[in-house]
Amino acid sequence: MDLGLNEAQLMLKNSAREFLDAECPTTYVREMELDERGYTTEMWQKVAEQGWLGLIFPEEYGGFGLNFVDLSILLEEIGRVMLPGPLFSTVVMGGMTILDAGSEEQKKELLPQIGEGQLIVTLALTEPSARWDAQGVETRATQSGDNWSISGTKLFVPNAHVSDTYVVAARTGDGEKDISLFLVPRNTSGVSQTLLKTIASDRQSEVVLDNVSVPSSALLGEVNKGWDTIEKVLAWGAIGKCAEMVGGAQEVLDMTVEYVKQRTQFGRPIGSFQAIQHHCANMATDVEGSRYITYQAAWHLSEGMPAENEVAMAKAWVSEAYRRICALGHQCHGAIGFTKEHNMQLYSRRAKAAELAFGDSDYHLEAVAEAIGL
Repeated sequence: MDLGLNEAQLMLKNSAREFLDAECPTTYVREMELDERGYTTEMWQKVAEQGWLGLIFPEEYGGFGLNFVDLSILLEEIGRVMLPGPLFSTVVMGGMTILDAGSEEQKKELLPQIGEGQLIVTLALTEPSARWDAQGVETRATQSGDNWSISGTKLFVPNAHVSDTYVVAARTGDGEKDISLFLVPRNTSGVSQTLLKTIASDRQSEVVLDNVSVPSSALLGEVNKGWDTIEKVLAWGAIGKCAEMVGGAQEVLDMTVEYVKQRTQFGRPIGSFQAIQHHCANMATDVEGSRYITYQAAWHLSEGMPAENEVAMAKAWVSEAYRRICALGHQCHGAIGFTKEHNMQLYSRRAKAAELAFGDSDYHLEAVAEAIGL
C-alpha cells in the first residue's frame, strides 16, 4: 500500500514550498493582519502566476485539470505559512461552486477570470443562526418577471470586503432544501458589507441584502437544487480546511522541536526531559494521524466516491488534534509562546478559527454517530 505522493504531486509540493518560503515570511503575515484588505495586489498576482487559482479547474476553462488531492497538497503548504488572502474563498467556496452548478456559459465566462486572478468570488451561506444545514438558510429570493429579488442577512462571509461577486444561497421554496444559488456582484444596489473582528484576523463580514434585484441569468444551476451543490462545497471546504490545519500543525511541531533543542534549563536542553519528549511525540502522532485521515477523505472526494463519513471523521479529528498540538506547543515554549512577538500565537488563533469553519468537532461527531447507526 503506497500512501506517498507521486512525482507530479511532489513537484507541486516542493515548488509551492519554495515560492511560499520566499514570498510569505511571517513578517508579511503580520503586516497583513493590520492591513484592511488583508493581502496585497502584488502577492495576489504572483499567486495567480503560479497557476494556483486555476489548478482545480478543467483545461477547457483555463485551468490545469488537477484533482482535489492535488489542491489539498497546495492548501497544506499554504496553511504551513498562513498565506493571507482570498485564495480559499475564491477557489474552494466560490470557484468550485460555479464549476459544479454553473451553466456552460457561466463557467466559460467566470472560471478563466478566477484562474487569472481577475475575479475574486466568495460563498455567502451562513446566517446569524450560524447553522451549516439547509434550515439555517433564511435569506429568501422571489421571482418577479425576468428578475429575482433577494433579501436577508449573511454572516461570517469570508473576504466579502474584497470579493467582486458573491455566490448567495437563498430560499426559493417552502421545502427544507428548496435552496437556490445566485451570482450577486458586490456593487449591486441594496448590498451592504461590514467587516467583523475575528480571532484569526481572517476578514469575515456581515453581508446584508435588502431587496437586491438580479436578472434571471444570475441563477446558478436550477431553482431549488442549490443545496445539492452546497453539500459538496461543505465537504470540499471542510477537507480543504483540514489540509490547511495539517500544514499549520506541522509547522507548530517543527518550531517546538527546534525550540526545545535550544532552550536550556538546569544545565541541559529541555528537550532531554522525558515530559517534553512525550509532549513532542504526542504532537508528532497527532500531525501524522491528521495528515492521513485528511488525505483519505480528499482521495474519496477526488474519486467521486461517497465520502460523508470520511469527511466528518476528518474534520472532527483534525479540529481537535490541531488544538491539542497548539496547546502542547505552548506548554513546551512556556510564557514566550503566549507573547505577541512569538509566532505560536499566530497559529493558535488560526487553529481556533479553522476548528469552527464548516462545522466544529461536535457537529461532525454527530454525523459520524448517525452514520454508524446511533
